[in-house]
Amino acid sequence: MFQLGNTIVSEEILENDFVCNLNACKGACCVGGEYGAPVEDSETDILMNTYEKVKSYLRPEGIKAIEEQGTFVKGEDGEWETPLVNNSECAYVIFSDDGIAKCGIEAAWEDGVTKWRKPISCHLYPVRTRAYSEFTAVNYHKWEICDPACSLGKELKVPIYKFVKDALIRKFGKKWYEELEEVAIGHAKP
Repeated sequence: MFQLGNTIVSEEILENDFVCNLNACKGACCVGGEYGAPVEDSETDILMNTYEKVKSYLRPEGIKAIEEQGTFVKGEDGEWETPLVNNSECAYVIFSDDGIAKCGIEAAWEDGVTKWRKPISCHLYPVRTRAYSEFTAVNYHKWEICDPACSLGKELKVPIYKFVKDALIRKFGKKWYEELEEVAIGHAKP
């Protein structure tokens, strides 16, 4: 772990490789697990205000879940998260013709319908952040469903912090990311 501004960063995001391999995993992170995607306090209003714009991108069962549960819900840990369809996939998930799970919010963003891409937790994955009173922890979340992404990342030699560059800049800013790159260069030296 090392400190970067008001963040404590796990060296694992420098040492491990990762590139999503949707052909292998089919977007399992959007449909697996027992909880919705984490939603930051600052994103709750955005989700409420964006819903009508993205609704036409969503599946009927996702719309039903959102309209019954809300655009976000309080998880068992007391944190905000996206609602689920039948305690399974994220209510915002859509599926491509070849069965790959994707984000309906991001599809609307790609089409220019909304300016908001998706929850930062989804954009950052496999990096997870947790805010504490004095600092924010930046960690690598390991999940066996992402083994194909680890293999592809290793094959392509793409460390996690480079794979999620845009998301890290979105979360912490360009200056923070440039400092992270400097740490990574120093960390790579023998």
